[in-house]
Amino acid sequence: MSRKIAGFLMALGAFMVFEWVNLGFNLQDGHETSFYVVHGILIAVNIVLAIVLAVIGWRGLRPGSLSDHSLRGRKGDAG
Repeated sequence: MSRKIAGFLMALGAFMVFEWVNLGFNLQDGHETSFYVVHGILIAVNIVLAIVLAVIGWRGLRPGSLSDHSLRGRKGDAG
């Protein structure tokens, strides 16, 4: 994974957390309980996805991480 893609994944994860937490705080009163349950589930799932993306990006930025050119030349690869 390139550093550009890893940085993008980390930025995307941070943006998703910010956006969904912001949505959670901006939900207005007066809706039925099912509305809040559905949106709560959406928020939770998207925050988990954001954290997963950020962790993948973080691992891609760490020194010694598995990069594209370190995969070349391994046994069983077609290239």
